Amino acid sequence: MTKSALQIARAAYQPKLPKALKGAVKVEEGAPTQSVADQEAIKALFPNTYGMPLIKFVEGGAMDYPAINVGVILSGGQAPGGHNVISGLFDGIKALNKKSRLFGFILGPGGLVDHNYKELTADIIDEYRNTGGFDIIGSGRTKLEKEDQFEKGLEIIKELGINALVIIGGDDSNTNACVLAEYYAAKKCGVQVIGCPKTIDGDLKNEMIETSFGFDTACKVYSEVIGNIQRDCNSSRKYWHFIKLMGRSASHIALECALQTQPNICIVSEEVEANNMSLDDVVTYIAQAVANRAAQGNNFGTVLIPEGLIEFIPAMKKLIAELNDLLAANKEFAMIKKSAQREWVISKLSEENAAIYASLPEGVARQLTLDRDPHGNVQVSLIETEKLLSDMVAVKLAQWKEEGKYVGKFAAQHHFFGYEGRCAAPSNYDADYCYALGYTASMLIANGKTGYMSSVRNTTAPAEEWIAGGVPITMMMNMERRHGEMKPVIQKALVKLDGAPFKAFAAKRDEWALETAYVYPGPIQYFGPTEVCDQPTKTLALEQSK
Repeated sequence: MTKSALQIARAAYQPKLPKALKGAVKVEEGAPTQSVADQEAIKALFPNTYGMPLIKFVEGGAMDYPAINVGVILSGGQAPGGHNVISGLFDGIKALNKKSRLFGFILGPGGLVDHNYKELTADIIDEYRNTGGFDIIGSGRTKLEKEDQFEKGLEIIKELGINALVIIGGDDSNTNACVLAEYYAAKKCGVQVIGCPKTIDGDLKNEMIETSFGFDTACKVYSEVIGNIQRDCNSSRKYWHFIKLMGRSASHIALECALQTQPNICIVSEEVEANNMSLDDVVTYIAQAVANRAAQGNNFGTVLIPEGLIEFIPAMKKLIAELNDLLAANKEFAMIKKSAQREWVISKLSEENAAIYASLPEGVARQLTLDRDPHGNVQVSLIETEKLLSDMVAVKLAQWKEEGKYVGKFAAQHHFFGYEGRCAAPSNYDADYCYALGYTASMLIANGKTGYMSSVRNTTAPAEEWIAGGVPITMMMNMERRHGEMKPVIQKALVKLDGAPFKAFAAKRDEWALETAYVYPGPIQYFGPTEVCDQPTKTLALEQSK
């Protein structure tokens, strides 16, 4: 395999570890915990893993541990730093006992069910240290939720003499880890299950999980490209760039990138929903900013849009829900001539939703009716929200021009940044954080814990002062309706409108909307002064008030 100069240099980087993990550790237990909501329901579903205490590792204790065999799974979408979680886990179990072994299940949880695995030895691990991607064993989206899957997994776990399983994933994957931990605990199988918090979306966090890994790197990658576009935009001065960013359920990425690059406009889905804004309200807000800049002779700018915006606009949410029901009940829709489909839909919808549907550009209306997922729902990630908004802004500006309210020229460019950030080489922050998460997971296993998520906190301080421990996964859970049934799931962390990151953005956005106040962060720096290389996200710095 040919390696780039950066890969060769990065292979030598030694991630930093919290002081407490550098030698023998002992466990300090906190108070018993309870779930964030629906306590009785969650307790009933998880009698063996509910109410466990928070855990913190401190220096001390013995280092004489028997050899253990551990299995590891990468689950869901990729996030920078996954390979370092596995490296930290490997180094951790080897520090406990040199005879410990690590097995990686291939292509996600499906590898456990299908008995598809490989042993991860030192030479394999060394190839992947500090690299992006999940290609060491691949990832997959198989959900571990059925008893027959747990039993199939147990067969290979017993065959390989595996003592513990580490599942590296987002909120759904860690929900599955919790269900698996409960099942194996109830059956007294002697198999521990530990989770690690991964998602670039940043929506897996709480008091004990400061951030999900990959968020730092992905936001820095997107911010570099947004900065480049803003420099281009400020050079040619003739385009408005509409930039859609990953984040279906929460706007953390869009908000972080706004704090890093200071665009003219950033839409925050959670605010749109809280203020009960219509699609026209959002369009008018953008058009007004375009008109205000045009009045100063500036016919250019940048707009950041979260991927899941459409689902947060209350009126659009109602329209989508009615469309889902309508198309599920009328399978013959696919047989109607394409040219007649739009009119057919309008004739079947309620008056309010018909009016909204009729106001949408042809392409977006088609995307709402044609692209369904296996559950019959609209696939919002396929809706080109950036084009929808720019088309509707163009219509509104043309109308204002006729009325004498707008004097400029409007031309738009469209971008969607998603996959570009998921497998980037991890920043120093993510390289260190992920390595510490993996190492912490090995200590949770060594101390007999199950149903815990690896937790590393105080990460805006130097790595020496980071606090490593574990949080019971049941503590993060609540009951939510999924496909018509109430299910236990980890509660998603949305952008808090009363939180420090949003408040910092809200205090500046009017100024950014009018001025050209762009910041150009440039590429991620891996070598050089610590204030350039090791800085955390603006979100985390503001939340920690440092």
